[in-house]
Amino acid sequence: MRVLIAEDERMLADSIAEGLRDEPLAVDVVYDGDAALERLGVHDYDVLVLDRDLPVVHGDDVCRAVVESGALVRVLMLTAAAAVPARVDGLRIGADDYLTKPFAFEELVARILALGRRARPAAPPTLERAGITLDPAHREVYRDGRYVRLARKEFGLLAELLRADGAVVPAERLLEKVWDEHTDPFTNTVRVTLMKLRRKLGEPAVIETVPGVGYRIR
Repeated sequence: MRVLIAEDERMLADSIAEGLRDEPLAVDVVYDGDAALERLGVHDYDVLVLDRDLPVVHGDDVCRAVVESGALVRVLMLTAAAAVPARVDGLRIGADDYLTKPFAFEELVARILALGRRARPAAPPTLERAGITLDPAHREVYRDGRYVRLARKEFGLLAELLRADGAVVPAERLLEKVWDEHTDPFTNTVRVTLMKLRRKLGEPAVIETVPGVGYRIR
């Protein structure tokens, strides 16, 4: 899952991003509405965490632009305005969820994950294929009943492959969804992470490389 944080309080934005990266999430950060629109036009985000009072382009206008574009990204609006009319107005503009400041970080994470599930076709509570069971909520993976301990990026990569349900996933798509924009697009990090993931999953190998196309779980 890839998340964009649009928040002009830089310390808060960076703190949120740092915490979310401890989850199996790829996170980018911008500090004004114009930069948010630019990123949204380039990357395929699952969730936009949007401060309502952004400079340059107001958060409300960013939200309207998302709705008008038909993008699948889900919008979680953050604001200090806690009054009911303000929350209702934000939802009417097009936000999918609304969270007032200050907030509990655990609640923010739960709301982001819930919105992320709605940003794509509904997935079952656990992902299963080829003897592999992945539980996104508890971040647990089993191979034929054996618990497999994975690093965050390995977990995120495996989740994307399982969600594809046997379809080939290009390396570019994996890089887009599991790593953030600071990752070199010419890096071999996907291949290296896949190598580690294959080793941890054990034999028989279930992740197939389709030359010149991508990867899939058979």
